[in-house]
Amino acid sequence: MADRGSRAGLTEAEARRRLAERGPVEPPATSRSTASIVRANVFTVFNAILLVMGVLTLAFAQWQDALFLGIIVANSSIGIAQELRAKRALDRLAALVAPHATVVRDGESRQVAVEDVVVGDLVEVDAGDQVVADGTLVSSEGLALDESILSGESRAVVRGPGEEVRSGSFAVEGAGAYEVTAVGEDSYAQRIAGEAREFRHPRSPLELALNRLLFILVAVMIPLGAILVYSLWEEGGPLDEAVTTAVAGIVTLVPEGLILLASLTFAAAALQLARRGALAQQLNAIESLASVDVICLDKTGTLTEAKLRVLEVDPPELAGELGRFAASSPSRNATLKAIAEAFPAEPEEPLEYEPFSSSKRYSALRLRDGKYVLGAPELFGLETDGAGRRVLGFGRDDFRPLGRVTLAEELRPEARETVEFFRAEGVELKVLSGDDQRTVEAIARDAGIESDAVHGRVTPEDKKRFVESLRERGHYVAMVGDGVNDVPALKAARLAFAQGSGSEMARSVADVVLVGGDFAAVPAMVAEGRKILRNVQRVTKLFVTKSVFAAFLVLLVGVTATPYPLLPRHLTLAAALTIGIPGFFLALAPSSGPWRTSGFLRDVARFAVPAGTAAGLGVLAAYHFSLSVVEAPLVEARTVATSVLILVGLYLVVALEATERRRGRAVLALCVALLVAYAITLVWAWSRQFFELALPGPWEVIAVLGGTALAVAGLVFTDERFVPRV
Repeated sequence: MADRGSRAGLTEAEARRRLAERGPVEPPATSRSTASIVRANVFTVFNAILLVMGVLTLAFAQWQDALFLGIIVANSSIGIAQELRAKRALDRLAALVAPHATVVRDGESRQVAVEDVVVGDLVEVDAGDQVVADGTLVSSEGLALDESILSGESRAVVRGPGEEVRSGSFAVEGAGAYEVTAVGEDSYAQRIAGEAREFRHPRSPLELALNRLLFILVAVMIPLGAILVYSLWEEGGPLDEAVTTAVAGIVTLVPEGLILLASLTFAAAALQLARRGALAQQLNAIESLASVDVICLDKTGTLTEAKLRVLEVDPPELAGELGRFAASSPSRNATLKAIAEAFPAEPEEPLEYEPFSSSKRYSALRLRDGKYVLGAPELFGLETDGAGRRVLGFGRDDFRPLGRVTLAEELRPEARETVEFFRAEGVELKVLSGDDQRTVEAIARDAGIESDAVHGRVTPEDKKRFVESLRERGHYVAMVGDGVNDVPALKAARLAFAQGSGSEMARSVADVVLVGGDFAAVPAMVAEGRKILRNVQRVTKLFVTKSVFAAFLVLLVGVTATPYPLLPRHLTLAAALTIGIPGFFLALAPSSGPWRTSGFLRDVARFAVPAGTAAGLGVLAAYHFSLSVVEAPLVEARTVATSVLILVGLYLVVALEATERRRGRAVLALCVALLVAYAITLVWAWSRQFFELALPGPWEVIAVLGGTALAVAGLVFTDERFVPRV
């Protein structure tokens, strides 16, 4: 077997010359382009609907009725800003996880950026490294590659000297060296970072629910809009009035701020996660945190510190041989690093090397005086019980035991508290480890995890099958891992966490990277995700209530000769005061109480349908009373309708959000402030004229109070959910 260090590779001078001749290689894209972000946030169905309505209003009616065009600007601007902020975070993350290449130059190994690798370079790879360029293997020490990105084959492929390797694959086991034959555009190098990161999980439950909701509303909007436009056409009234009425009816059906609000909330949560040492590679990971009910993890790096230390060697005189073995191994895992630190020795040139394999459970090294093997103690017929410690056997070629070495993994100081949090939240923890069952059970028991949730001697394929089995049983599974052996399970999970100190491959496929490697940060993330889920679900009810209200008005007024009770500017004002502003604050506010993703649309409908219908009845009753009984001018009747809508809307905010005494008082104070803002709008001459409102007289005040009372009474007496608990 050829030694990967037997060739000197290029000289540094030759490498620089070839790099200058070739020119710079553009690094792979680490995130979405700015142009794609702009397109995604500007060219949306709802923006298109609002834009068409706005253009018609500006062309045939008064510009004040096109205020809703500001929603397009706000939607697009805030969405673009949020996506660009996420892009910058992803770019920083890419710098964190960017693969490097270990090249041999002037006979010495050194790390260089991927774009500095040139044809002819000798590149060394160990388990967990990416193959960064196309090449031919010069040496292979049990090198097994994951080529699933290129071929779709999930099983690792063993490659030997003389065989081709291609960028985009990963070294799963063993070590080797290859001579580069193609880089840049001539190879797969531009895809190595992106291919793994392009893997995306299915959309989160809340995303799916919101998408279904939006499709339903669009399906309702199209026929209602057609009915309204046809009715106006048949009436043959003034064009400006027809346009104003059509815009008022159709625009109100659009929950234009809902997606914006959800994106803002997720973006704010992503910033919170970043402060806690976690980077989300996709925003739906924030909400997915709330849905997790099972977390699978490897004890190393999560429950325990990643670093090992040697506790005992039996017999003690074996220390020197162990030191020789660790110092001479071409590649070192955590175990060999611990042994090398405990027993420093001069490295020797190995005659043969078999790197550790999770399937074989040993590594072997042939030195000048024979072959040594280090691996699972049962392979040597040794006692495996180490009182919760990691025990390894050490012996000769045919597993003749020379002794054993005991290493310790320290339990993280916050592990017990973290486990207790998940138990209280109803989240199951499953420990999947390649270590001995009794060793893993001892560590898990110290952390507070029951033995029946511990699975030892688990292979990477076993981890993947375990996660898939949980998913098939309806669980929302998160996987926490840091090594190459965790990657299949990370890909199979609905939510993947990777340790910041883990392998490049694990970090590349993860949804969330724990930069500091602190698993104790996850409980706070789960709490943040559940807070978001609760708040967005509640605020969604306000947006859909507006859509139900709009449908009610179109059906009962839009098809009659009665002037429409609200102008678009009135609806914009009411939506801002009763949905937009309170929704912004309430979506980010602390919250408690139940959360769930199942039955979301049904729960929204149970609130929005009676609420929107009651608001419509109250508005129409007050409007017709003012217009027909009191015979008030149209502007005053519309002021009455607007006032009733705002009062009922603020009452719904209080009823929806006042779930506990402290929160109820805060919500009530917010609604009072918004009501004062509306009163100022009525009193101030400029704003009153701008919104085409009037100061209400005594009869108008009676109509407002009567319409509001009718709507509120109808809600309170039919469903106790509409009774605020302040």
